[in-house]
Amino acid sequence: MASRAREPELAKSSRRPIILLVGGAALGALLAAAGLSARNLDRLPVGAIALVNGEPVREEDYARALDAIAADSRAPLSEDDRRHALDRLIEEELLVQRGLDLGLAHYDGRVRADLTQTVIDGIVSPAGEREPSDAELQQFYAANRDVFAGPGRVRVRQVFVRVTTPSDPAALARAEQAAERLRKGESIEAVQAALGDAPLTPLPDVLLPPAKLRDYLGPTAVRAAVDLGPGEVGDPVRSGTGYHVLQVVERQADSAPDMADIRTEVVAEWRRRTGEQALRDYLDQVRRESKIVLPERLP
Repeated sequence: MASRAREPELAKSSRRPIILLVGGAALGALLAAAGLSARNLDRLPVGAIALVNGEPVREEDYARALDAIAADSRAPLSEDDRRHALDRLIEEELLVQRGLDLGLAHYDGRVRADLTQTVIDGIVSPAGEREPSDAELQQFYAANRDVFAGPGRVRVRQVFVRVTTPSDPAALARAEQAAERLRKGESIEAVQAALGDAPLTPLPDVLLPPAKLRDYLGPTAVRAAVDLGPGEVGDPVRSGTGYHVLQVVERQADSAPDMADIRTEVVAEWRRRTGEQALRDYLDQVRRESKIVLPERLP
């Protein structure tokens, strides 16, 4: 049973995930040190309040259960309260063991999802909780400076074609013709004069950040504009008032701010990536140490 004690630890509280893994290895070491074995299942190891088929019910889970009872009662805890708390933990352990015997960790989707997420949290959280040194943070920021840069600014021109009905095929045809003529190199002024209509809000012919450009074009047209490179012409984009044929004239990327001004954001990103790398390293390791049989050809 000592080997089972080293396996991921089962949750002892209904308010936590079904299966809890964090700390299982440490508890296993304590049990081994206490001499728990198949021949000596009637001695409580250090850190356990009870044994259920050789598996420990942890003192800290018992204390947590007592705290929950005390929080709901103004009277001091009685012996019955303490016995009730322990009985519930023992019964939960019996149910968990039965679930493992039935293979629920392998076949029940909910249990598998809880188990998987708890393992991930147990790997990612410790890695991301460490406070990086200034040198580590400076190196990380220098390597990922573009991640923290602003969205930049873009200079856009448009041919606007107004619609008069919810479905206006004539307006769409004009907009498509405008895009074709612009791609062939015709000036936007000539195309606008021949095929376009006056927009409700004229678009300034200057570099604008996407948030400001949105005030003139709306969100859908702005998303299309930011995907275009300088000189490119997009397909007609429909808004509530008409079709926008956009041509990007110029783009200007924003420079990233000083790290001191956004240190909190940099630390958060560093922790996120550190956790992801810890998970990736763990998965790579257990794959190397595991025997995995694959089909010759995927179905």
